[in-house]
Amino acid sequence: MKREELVDYLDGLLVPGKFRDYCPNGLQVEGCSEITRVVAGVTASQALLDAAIERHADAILVHHGYFWKGEDGRVTGIRRQRLASLLANDINLLAYHLPLDAHPELGNNARLARLLGFLPEGRFGEQDIAWLGALAEPCDLSSLVSRVAGVLGRQPLVVGGGDRLIRRIGWCSGGAQGYFEQAIALGVDAYLSGEISEQTVHLARESKVAYLAAGHHATERYGVQALAEHLSQQFGIACEFVDLDNPV
Repeated sequence: MKREELVDYLDGLLVPGKFRDYCPNGLQVEGCSEITRVVAGVTASQALLDAAIERHADAILVHHGYFWKGEDGRVTGIRRQRLASLLANDINLLAYHLPLDAHPELGNNARLARLLGFLPEGRFGEQDIAWLGALAEPCDLSSLVSRVAGVLGRQPLVVGGGDRLIRRIGWCSGGAQGYFEQAIALGVDAYLSGEISEQTVHLARESKVAYLAAGHHATERYGVQALAEHLSQQFGIACEFVDLDNPV
């Protein structure tokens, strides 16, 4: 398919114009005009670029792209090498950040809910990025932790919670520890995100609401993976998700 067709479709599907984001969403680096093979991943690291080049991809689709607000904009060092790899191989880079967190079916939070058995009931937080819901069946904290570890393939860091039964839960992929206090006010028994901060520990202990830090990368693998599968089914183009290990 044509590059413009793909960009237009993704922009229509994910509606990036609805969001105030920290980076440009959509086509970030222009490559070849005809796209037959797409490599998808969480972050446009050099390792993902190398994997795309090895697979002769025409486009790379990621959640974390380039040109973040507040970054040094000079094209030197690592940034120069990454851009040189894309340009030398005529590869398009497409990135969708908050739009991919928020999408009701293909987004990171929607996919986490499906995988972990959460029943969504509403949204909260800035731009309604965070999700609120219930467990299909109430369980103790250790059972919830085991479920998260089994699905995400890594043991989450858990703070607080005590012996309370987990009925209601809030969640938001990535670095969304800043929404924890709002989740507590909404009456959750547990909150899951990717990262944790120093002050988060005190909130969890004092509120007795469990906080599960399950990994930024680990909680944000599923949106871009679902999006790649969707594109493959919709247009019949080859879309491969490449999962590169990241302990954070």
